[in-house]
Amino acid sequence: MMNEKNIDWDNLGFNAYRTKSMFKAYYSPTTGWQAEGLIPYGDVTLSPASTILNYGQGIFEGTKAYKTSIDRVVCFRLEENEKRFSISSERMCIPSLPKNLFSDAVKEVVKDNLDFLPSKDQGSLYVRPIAYGEGPMLGVKASEFYTFLIYVTPVGSYFKSGLKSLNTIVTDKYHRVATKSIGFAKAVGNYAGTLLPYREIVENGYDEIIFLNASNENIIDEARSANIFVLKDTVLKTPVLQGSILPGITRDSVIKVASKIFNLDVREEDVSLDELMNADEVFFTGTAAVIAPVGKIVYKNNEIRFKISFEESMTRKIRERLIDIQYENIEDPFGWVIPLGR
Repeated sequence: MMNEKNIDWDNLGFNAYRTKSMFKAYYSPTTGWQAEGLIPYGDVTLSPASTILNYGQGIFEGTKAYKTSIDRVVCFRLEENEKRFSISSERMCIPSLPKNLFSDAVKEVVKDNLDFLPSKDQGSLYVRPIAYGEGPMLGVKASEFYTFLIYVTPVGSYFKSGLKSLNTIVTDKYHRVATKSIGFAKAVGNYAGTLLPYREIVENGYDEIIFLNASNENIIDEARSANIFVLKDTVLKTPVLQGSILPGITRDSVIKVASKIFNLDVREEDVSLDELMNADEVFFTGTAAVIAPVGKIVYKNNEIRFKISFEESMTRKIRERLIDIQYENIEDPFGWVIPLGR
């Protein structure tokens, strides 16, 4: 059994460690959702005919708990994860959870796994809620039975190299999702399709990939698992949410920090390839990576390297301000931090 003494806390990376416990609830048509509560962390069993295995009927979320500068344990914008989980559930025909079950269960799991919460300088506790169809169904139909799980794991930097300016490439060989499909939902099937494109670009020395919009390849969508921002002068743009883009919680946080604290002109609208390739700064956002700066972009025979160093960039200022809020280094002006105790 893994315990906190077996973990190299100074080199966590972004890996799944076996922790103490996880939360489980079960749905059937006769009982609705029934909470089993905390159970030991361990494997789950599935029917080979389950809808999650055969048809990908599953959703997930990602959030974090932090040990802050004032020695508190906090979550960040948990209500937004709960809202998005509900939207994803509806799109994937998974019964909605009872009100507050999501957030209450997250808090319960975090509190039971505090031995696995990294210190402020080491990282955070990543929280992964999942819901999936587990009932057997040979036809292409929604399951009748579902499981809701939450597990946690300590994490450090999302990228193996830590925080650095990323070497990226725009692909027109693959699309991430279709515009009117399930891109706006945090559905499990949205991510498997990025595995091959990512493997190909890594083999060619790149860190991350940027996908074009499936309906209009003159505009960009997002990365594998992150939203994208493009800064030119004092205008900060991010692709508008039109169905193929996940409504990222970090994305929304950056919009508010950039506009209200740094007084940037933030616009949610189509971002063209020309705007991307002529930007002053470009960065990715997501729960896992927080904010990751882009150092180089390649598209076909064109290559740009950003002249502004990360240390001098607006990207750094926004990133540091957001992290300061999450770790309570400064007062939270938005009411985003949710204390769980000490």
